Amino acid sequence: MSTILSHEQWQRYERDGYLFLGQVLSDDELEALQRRIDDIMLGKADIDYAHLMMQLDSPDGQYKNAGVQSKGFKGATLAYRKIQDLEHDPLFMEYMQRPLFREICERVYGNQVPVSAFRAMFMNKPAHQGTLLPWHQDRWSYLDRDPMITIWTALDPATIANGCVEIIPGSHTWGLLNPEDTSGHLTEEQAEQATVSGKGMYLELKAGEAVLLHNWLLHRSDTNATDIARRAFSVCYMDARTQASTGERYTLIFEGKKDLQGA
Repeated sequence: MSTILSHEQWQRYERDGYLFLGQVLSDDELEALQRRIDDIMLGKADIDYAHLMMQLDSPDGQYKNAGVQSKGFKGATLAYRKIQDLEHDPLFMEYMQRPLFREICERVYGNQVPVSAFRAMFMNKPAHQGTLLPWHQDRWSYLDRDPMITIWTALDPATIANGCVEIIPGSHTWGLLNPEDTSGHLTEEQAEQATVSGKGMYLELKAGEAVLLHNWLLHRSDTNATDIARRAFSVCYMDARTQASTGERYTLIFEGKKDLQGA
């Protein structure tokens, strides 16, 4: 039974495909995560960079021109677009294991189901830069079941001007729109139809606020036209029993609770 989120909040999430979780980081916690991710980008962190998938931002804002997504450090710069596998960092791992997030996973997957992180990643739109991300759903065809939830935490204010996430509320109920695409991206025709069928909404957040997202919710984001970066930490939680055809293994975040009656 939910102890942190109310029945009404879950009803809104199930209807809309997203739920604002409010302020989840104190000022000190926020500053610690900001400092940690900057240290990682600048090569100052005590972490095995061979475990991190790192991608530099697009120089011209075009998605196709973003850097190669591969393991390893790619130079000291604050112009990374994505840093994945942050479950290997103790500070980010501690944040991922908060009771609120465990409760959400238990509600979605069941309290006896172990949960792992499919993606624990930093997403960044550097000042006056950033990559335009086209309309898509978060799903991956090489998994034997779909991860269903993402928790997106703003490490800077996320505004329309600096490229906050735009969604189409309720679009998670439309099903998978382009299952043939490995990563759920829509064709131009599908994207045009989607924006006719539903009205877009911008998810503006203050630094330290978070939002719960259904992975099938259509979303996109623009480039950053401001003087401040739009840093965020995004975690996709999934059923730890999920198998990937790539053979990849995923880090356990929450163990499933034992069924005492059946023990």
